[in-house]
Amino acid sequence: MNALLPPARELYEALHARSPVWEGRAYVCVKTTGIFCRLTCPARKPKFENCEFEPTVEACLAAGFRPCKRCRPTHDQIVADPIVDQLREALDAAPERRWSEADLRTRGLDPSSVRRAFRRHYGMTFLEFARARRMQMAAHGLARGDRVIEAQFDAGFESASGFRRAFANLLGASPRQFTADTGLYVDWVETPIGPMVAVADASALHILDFLDRPSLPAALQKRIAENGGISFAAPDPIQQVREELSDYFAGVRGVFTSPIHLVGTDFSQTVWRALRDIPTGEVRSYKAVAQIIGRPKAVRAVARANATNPLAIIVPCHRVIGHDGSLTGYGGGLWRKQKLITLERAIADKTILQNETRK
Repeated sequence: MNALLPPARELYEALHARSPVWEGRAYVCVKTTGIFCRLTCPARKPKFENCEFEPTVEACLAAGFRPCKRCRPTHDQIVADPIVDQLREALDAAPERRWSEADLRTRGLDPSSVRRAFRRHYGMTFLEFARARRMQMAAHGLARGDRVIEAQFDAGFESASGFRRAFANLLGASPRQFTADTGLYVDWVETPIGPMVAVADASALHILDFLDRPSLPAALQKRIAENGGISFAAPDPIQQVREELSDYFAGVRGVFTSPIHLVGTDFSQTVWRALRDIPTGEVRSYKAVAQIIGRPKAVRAVARANATNPLAIIVPCHRVIGHDGSLTGYGGGLWRKQKLITLERAIADKTILQNETRK
C-alpha cells in the first residue's frame, strides 16, 4: 500500500460508495482485468483482494495497468458531465428558482447522482450551487440600486430573516453592508471548478477566493470593517482577472498580469512573492519554499502564510505540496488543488510543444 494513501479498506469503501472525496488523489488498479479506474467509476466493483490503490495516474500506468474506458481516469474532469451541463442551463434560464430534490426527480434525475456530480465538479451540492446563484442575483440587484426587500424577493426568499441569514452565511455580512460605495467592490467570477468572489478597488485586486471556502466570510467581513463598507460592482481589475481566468481554464494562459494589492506581514509578503515565482506546471515543497526565501527552518511559518493567501490561483499556493509529494492542505479543497496542478501541467506541456515547433 502506498504510504501517501489511507488504508486500503477505507479506499475500497469509498470505491463502493463512489465517493468523490478521493477524486484525483487515489485510483483503483484491478489485478484481474489489468485496468485502473477512478473511485467514482460506475462499473461493477471488483473484490477487495483484486484491488491495488495508487495515488496518481502515472503510478497506475507505471505498474502496467490500462485506463478504464468508462470513467476515463486520464481525462481532465474540469470539463462538466451531462448532468452538470443540463442543470447549469436550467439555472441560467431561471436563476431565481428555489430548487428541491423533488424538482430533480420530476426531470428524471436521481438526486444522489446529481449531488455526487456537483460535488465532484464544484465541491458543493446542486442545491448549494443554486442557492449561491440566487445570492449572486440578489447581489447584482443591490449593485443596480435595488432595495434590500427587492433583492430578497429576486433571490426567491419570502422571509427577510432567512434572506439575511443566507446572505451572511455566504458572504459574512448583512445585505445592507454591501450597498455603500466606499471605493471597494465585490463581484462573482464563474469558473469551471466553482464560483469565486473577487474584491478590488479601482486599481488592484484584494481578494480572489472560492465562494465555498470556509474562511471567506471572515476575510470579507474584515475588509468591510476596515474600509467602512463595500458595494457590488466590477471595476477594471475584476474585469481583467475574469478574462485571464477564462483563458487560464481554457488552457491558453499560465501567467496572470492583473494588478494586485496584498496585505500581510513582511514574512507573508515574501512567501507570496516566492509562490508567484514557481513556474506554471511545477510544484515546490514547503521546505523548498522556506529555503528559497532564506528561512530554511521556517517551514511551518511558510505553511501558515500559504494558508492565508488572499488571492487564490493568481498567487499560486496550490503549487506547494508536502515534502513526500502528498498534496496536503488547500483551503479551496484538495480536489481543486489536484485539478489546478493537472491543468497547469497541460498548459506547460503545450507551451513547450509550441516553442519546439517554432524552432
